[in-house]
Amino acid sequence: MCDVLVALPAASAIGATLFAKNSDRPPTERQVVEWSPARRDSGPLRATHLEVPAHPHATLACVLSRPAWGWGAEHGVNEAGVAIGNTTVFTTLDPRGAMVGLTGMDLVRLALERAASAAAAVDTITEMIARFGQGGSGHDPLLVPHGRPYWNAFLVADPTTAFVIDTSGGEWAVEAVTGVRAISNRTTIPAFDAAHRHPRQPVDQLVNPRWLASQQVLTQQPVSVEALAAHLRSHDMFGAEGWSVCMHVEGVEATTASMIAALRPDGASEIWALTGHPCEREYTQFAFSEARDHDLVNV
Repeated sequence: MCDVLVALPAASAIGATLFAKNSDRPPTERQVVEWSPARRDSGPLRATHLEVPAHPHATLACVLSRPAWGWGAEHGVNEAGVAIGNTTVFTTLDPRGAMVGLTGMDLVRLALERAASAAAAVDTITEMIARFGQGGSGHDPLLVPHGRPYWNAFLVADPTTAFVIDTSGGEWAVEAVTGVRAISNRTTIPAFDAAHRHPRQPVDQLVNPRWLASQQVLTQQPVSVEALAAHLRSHDMFGAEGWSVCMHVEGVEATTASMIAALRPDGASEIWALTGHPCEREYTQFAFSEARDHDLVNV
């Protein structure tokens, strides 16, 4: 479960793209925020379940929020001001029958490391899906020993543009954002949603209340960092108990990390990040250019 929001500069109170995400994961899973420096890979790169060829160029430096057990990232920001977050989606295609491939978190990190714009990140994600597929569990094998594979939606943003990607296995659709946008745990591009969303997915109780709450926040323009932080901490119960934006479903799912970013070019982005429940902790604020000098792991 996850909720992701974006407000492009014209809808933002600070004249920069605002990106925000709550990452909802197994309650006992630890997430870390870390600096990932630029590098050159001399050989294949090992993602969660398989190897992918090395990028022919140097990767981009990133701030990543990821489960401590895994390679991929739930969300993050790179030095070019690109931010990406993914959400779990379920469709008429059962992910349990898929071949092992890249997880949604792998795709987030690969695109952050390789793409200097939101459009390039869309290309990276879709090309990687076409080449390697999605597949394999996105959960710690010690916590979920039988695995839990899933498909993904992505919200990709940079200082001037943003895109939504909906997927189902090897199929996808892309939609440009105009102004503001929110995604949650369902496909949201209308034609793709009509064709692929599973009819028995309990979106009315578990997803739509959070998605609609995010959309409501984005109507209160100009959108501010403070409004996004308040939303990511919120427990408004319009659906099933505990399945709020700041999630508390005992033994099942909880918010384990949260991030807000003001996306600016040339490494000047600003980040507010925390791990754990947003309702219980304060965000740590830092400039992207200062991130390498911060102790980010337990923000």
